[in-house]
Amino acid sequence: MPSTIVTLTLNGTERELIARPSTTLLGALRETFGLMGAKRGCGQGGCGSCTVLLDGRPVVACLVPVVTVDGCAVETIEGLADGDRLTDVQQAFVDGFATQCGFCTPGMIMSATALLDREPDPTRQDVTEAICGNVCRCTGYEPIITAVLSAAQRRRAAAKADV
Repeated sequence: MPSTIVTLTLNGTERELIARPSTTLLGALRETFGLMGAKRGCGQGGCGSCTVLLDGRPVVACLVPVVTVDGCAVETIEGLADGDRLTDVQQAFVDGFATQCGFCTPGMIMSATALLDREPDPTRQDVTEAICGNVCRCTGYEPIITAVLSAAQRRRAAAKADV
């Protein structure tokens, strides 16, 4: 199969690339666009280290052929913060010591962001289900779950203050 021109909106900016049929979204993000936040972990979709948002939904980028994202919006960890200002989820992870080695952190944050975008008041079970595809070998998950619930509380408080 020949290479294909793929156009996507990457972190809010329209971008193009020439992709071979075997190129994954993860490969394009890292090798073409130089975005290293999504990590190559297992390469089989089982660890969640490469999680990004595709049209607002979390996906493991190592399994997504980049040719299938033509016309789609892709958001990576690099696209979340506004300069030096972290998002509520990122700040909750920092404040709650929800990172150790940091390898799983981008994927966890992307999964948590997607959850809070669709469910502003999640239960502990909702958080557990949202991050169940993300493997962390360091924290034991408690600080991560607590951070996501804290971020949800911060978002609700900010929404009330804006009213």
